[in-house]
Amino acid sequence: MAVRVSAMFAAIFFVTGNFVPYLPVWLAWRELTAREIAIISACPLFVRVLVTPAIAFAADRSADHRRFLIMLAWAAVASQLLLAQMRGFYPILLTSVLVALAWTSIMPLAEAIAVKGMHRVRLDYGRMRLWGSISFSVAALAGGWLIERTDPAAIFWLLIGGSVWLAATAHALAEPAPAAGPRAPRGGRPKAREVAGLLASQQFLLFLLAAGAIQAAHAVFYTFGTLHWNALGISTLVAGLLWTVGIAAEILIFAYSAALIRRVGPSALLVIAAAGAVTRWTAMAFDPPVWLLFFLQALHGLTFGATHVGAIHFLARRIPERQGGTAQALYAAVTSGVLLGGTTLLVGPLYAEFGGGAYFAMAALAALGFLAALGLERLPQAAAASGAEAPSLPAKDGDA
Repeated sequence: MAVRVSAMFAAIFFVTGNFVPYLPVWLAWRELTAREIAIISACPLFVRVLVTPAIAFAADRSADHRRFLIMLAWAAVASQLLLAQMRGFYPILLTSVLVALAWTSIMPLAEAIAVKGMHRVRLDYGRMRLWGSISFSVAALAGGWLIERTDPAAIFWLLIGGSVWLAATAHALAEPAPAAGPRAPRGGRPKAREVAGLLASQQFLLFLLAAGAIQAAHAVFYTFGTLHWNALGISTLVAGLLWTVGIAAEILIFAYSAALIRRVGPSALLVIAAAGAVTRWTAMAFDPPVWLLFFLQALHGLTFGATHVGAIHFLARRIPERQGGTAQALYAAVTSGVLLGGTTLLVGPLYAEFGGGAYFAMAALAALGFLAALGLERLPQAAAASGAEAPSLPAKDGDA
């Protein structure tokens, strides 16, 4: 199963590795303004708020995440083909929402399948997830190379190819059978009141704020990072190399994530990640030279990699398996929907007015994540869902 889940992550992040850094380049090539690019980048994120939890809850109820993954992968192929043909702000906006309807639920479902593997057959999440980061790196380099030699529309060949790869991988995937004995999932299918219990939990809400603020602080970088580097005279190819350095650092975090979690625990890892984010975005606001950018990009291992590892292990320890997809979707809806989406809307005017100075606002947002992570670290480590049975919770995050 580990090989197939690794292939699944690789396919997902091959698409993401082209979409995130280079879709804004394509939008600019289509002659959209900075504010229009920010709106198009942000609106699909809000799709996660309503659509992703509903799809994940349905997948949890059916106990067949793979079937939903297959349907969404083929829907992504169709919507990306359509987006490639669009011109003008409103047609692109509407079609990008269609892409988001298909794409935004894919990652939470994939994470739910991976967490099942963690519980049922003791798979190492980090060792599977790092193949996604490797794939992202390859995609960032391939996309930069292709755009330099053709035009930004060429990224759609890579996007569509990656989505077809994902669909094929999902067809070949087999979810692990439920474990027997004390680790077996209990309580049957998730109920709506259990979702309400999650959203009423102080611990879960503080977790969402901590992880969400750290991830949302990437908004300027994700939306305007490559464009801003181009404006500073940095080529798209070098920008691809800078993205690759960040992913390489992320891969290291994933490779050693099991040992890292045993040593410091999920919530303490979020504190460390937030400190790295404050440092990274403060320095980026000063438009540092290229040689320093490579060092700052290495902090992506903390700002994204450590945040994500901490979040996944927090959910794996605190949330019952039967609610896994729903919890993953709520995490995605709040962090990558409400917080990242709202921040992305704000950074359009900020970047138009202040350029690289917009990174100061991201440093402030990361500082909020730091305070929330500190609060999470000091809370009693109980199950996040009221009355729910979490899988084999240790007394403290740092205990193995």
